[in-house]
Amino acid sequence: MLVAPTRSILGVILAGGLARRLGGGDKALHEVAGRPLLAHAIERLKPQVSRIVLNANGDPARFEPFGLPVVPDTVEGFAGPLAGVLAGLDWAAENAPECEWVVTVATDAPFFPDDLVARLAAAVESENADLACAETGGRTHPVFGLWPIRLRADLRQALVEEDIRKVDLWTARHSLAVVPFPAPVVDPFFNINHPEDVVAAEEIFTNLK
Repeated sequence: MLVAPTRSILGVILAGGLARRLGGGDKALHEVAGRPLLAHAIERLKPQVSRIVLNANGDPARFEPFGLPVVPDTVEGFAGPLAGVLAGLDWAAENAPECEWVVTVATDAPFFPDDLVARLAAAVESENADLACAETGGRTHPVFGLWPIRLRADLRQALVEEDIRKVDLWTARHSLAVVPFPAPVVDPFFNINHPEDVVAAEEIFTNLK
């Protein structure tokens, strides 16, 4: 399956999470190392894709300072990350005809690899796969994935008509390339859920300076 250069891949930041265990509010706006998690995600993803949109529901005005299109879910009810993937695919089909692929990242993992998109795209091509997702230490990270626009009708059917919510259940229907990433010291997909995770992330940022 031929993937165009990363300059024609749309980046979608999944920012629907709530920071219940971090004191409430949007997790994407929670500050780590002096900046919102969303700012870290944008910085890491921007060089890897042609354009970025933000998948989030509710009032988009709260994200205005970041200057990104805010794309709400296109299926009703909270359907989880697959709904965010579909929202990105729908937006690309309608607004970015040059993009045949969408890559998604989670907003609460500020250390995801700076070669994520290139490696996912290379795996899809080398394995002639339909999709790709990241893996570290034998654990897959399906929300860090590469998705073709051509499967959006299939995904919509799975969400709306079959009530499928787990990412793995849907990707199992297609040829999936699982791409291992090294984690010599820190898992690059380390995500922030608890206050102690914020402390750990602060230390990592300090060591990266």
